[in-house]
Amino acid sequence: MNENREIILRPARPGDAVRVAAIYGEHVLHGLATFEEVPPDAEEMARRIAQVKAQSYPWLVAERAGLVVGYAYLSRFKERSAYRYTAEDSVYVDPTCRGQGIGTRLLAGLLGQARKMDLHSIMAVIGDSNNRASIALHARHGFGHVGVARALGFKLGRWVDVVYMQKMMDAEDGAD
Repeated sequence: MNENREIILRPARPGDAVRVAAIYGEHVLHGLATFEEVPPDAEEMARRIAQVKAQSYPWLVAERAGLVVGYAYLSRFKERSAYRYTAEDSVYVDPTCRGQGIGTRLLAGLLGQARKMDLHSIMAVIGDSNNRASIALHARHGFGHVGVARALGFKLGRWVDVVYMQKMMDAEDGAD
């Protein structure tokens, strides 16, 4: 799509926290992709960005015409040292910009960073088994289904599943 050509991917900066908080806040209040129920403010999002970067993981933003319209990051999958070659991805797009390829660009950017980090696998932990867009996004990038935890969280008045998908980084040929 034409909108895609206008998208610039870049590392997040502290000043991006206001837009990141706004985007995430919409997902927190109205979606099931995250199980948070109270939107964090910009100060908290700046702290989270700094924490991810301090652990040497990437946090990318998608910018169009100077406005952050999405973001994605990798983080530790679990804290125990045996998980050190596995990361979890998170991808969020401004709800007004869905269906424009922004999530695809962000996830591809993260996977490129994961290759440089020599990670073994990436886990997608997707809130809501009906989150077809996120499940399809990950499948297009070579993630396979590894399980569903049924009714793991309660949000927006209903029980919500968690879908687990995994991409084995060292099994691929370098192409997305």
